[in-house]
Amino acid sequence: MPSEPRPHPVPTSISAGRAAARTLTRLAGTALATTALVAAGGAAAVAAPGAASPAAPARVTPGPCAYTATPEDPAARPVPLPPDPRRTPDRGTVRVTLRTNQGPIGLTLDREAAPCTVQSFLHLTRHRFYDRTSCHRLTAYPTLRVLQCGDPSGTGSGGPGYRYADELPTDLPPAPTDPTGVRRLYARGTLAMANAGPDTNGSQFFLVQADSALRPHYTVFGSIDAAGLATLDRIAAGGIAPTAEDPAPVDGAPALPVEIHRALRHHHPHR
Repeated sequence: MPSEPRPHPVPTSISAGRAAARTLTRLAGTALATTALVAAGGAAAVAAPGAASPAAPARVTPGPCAYTATPEDPAARPVPLPPDPRRTPDRGTVRVTLRTNQGPIGLTLDREAAPCTVQSFLHLTRHRFYDRTSCHRLTAYPTLRVLQCGDPSGTGSGGPGYRYADELPTDLPPAPTDPTGVRRLYARGTLAMANAGPDTNGSQFFLVQADSALRPHYTVFGSIDAAGLATLDRIAAGGIAPTAEDPAPVDGAPALPVEIHRALRHHHPHR
């Protein structure tokens, strides 16, 4: 079990059976001790009158990205599986702006670094999956300062109803705060995917507000522009909303609520 706090979905209202199963398999770091709940892949049992039916295989797209439906984790907002052409676009960059109530957050998506991730993110943007959603989690650990978004339910447990494989970075420098050399530097301005374990990417992503130390288990698929970092700094300066259990939390909902009004792709080319 990793010892650092990690970007992951935080469960809220789910059935007791699902919660128990995932608590056994997907505990986060000891600093958080919460269950991770992004799409888990697999199959859903289909009931038939009078007899038990075998599990139906999950739908998988035919291309190299193999986006896999997760019927056990239905989409928080209806959206089809992404397109998955034989050749995944893997060159150039794409600009997307998150128009939020706290200010714009400009993103540059890097197709070469993570082609399947960028393809999925643009698909969700095109279907307005991210519009009118909240960023549900802000962290203020010394080694993890990120804003996490991408769940239309606003709970941290929602996703797009599919999962896909990691496209992990191989060139991140060692984190200077980790003498073991295990953790890597997710530098300020990094855009990366949250997950619940290997190959469980869905819709949730995190925006790195200050240099953070993490194991290299999170797909990096772009960067944040200067205006976006200024927006993140304002959000971080507002702190984390206190609760009855913790009047001074370092992980939780941002005290300044963050609503993505619109995620907008810019169609002029970037090379």
